[in-house]
Amino acid sequence: MAKAKLSDEVKTYIVQALACFDSPSVVAAAVKKEFGVDVSHDPNKKAASGLAPKWKALFGETRKTFLEDTATIAISHRAVRLRALQRMAEKAETQGNMVLAASLMKQAAEEVGNAYTNRRELPGKDGKDLPVPLSSVTIFQLPDNDRS
Repeated sequence: MAKAKLSDEVKTYIVQALACFDSPSVVAAAVKKEFGVDVSHDPNKKAASGLAPKWKALFGETRKTFLEDTATIAISHRAVRLRALQRMAEKAETQGNMVLAASLMKQAAEEVGNAYTNRRELPGKDGKDLPVPLSSVTIFQLPDNDRS
């Protein structure tokens, strides 16, 4: 049985979804839902073999944009995460699930307090900056003839 030829619109959708790290099975299901087209995925085949240069270029461009532009991903923003946590905590409390509500409130507090970042600010005494340890300071020595 001959395979049906996919339209450029479907091919573009597939290439861009794969470039955004969607798994082949997720892409196949999405194509079926979106376009009503069955696409099979054989994990034993090398996916990009014989791929036209325009599709390789589209993949590369989409992947680069996807990795660099997290601003378009809603959950990457603290305010979006906090709003979602607020809705979940309210629902948990309404349903009488106080353990879950407390857990969600703790998570929100940690979110606000930068617990989910790799940046830490440790203030010194009286909230002043910590002194820089001497071991991390580079000291330059002048040659003997340049010392005065």
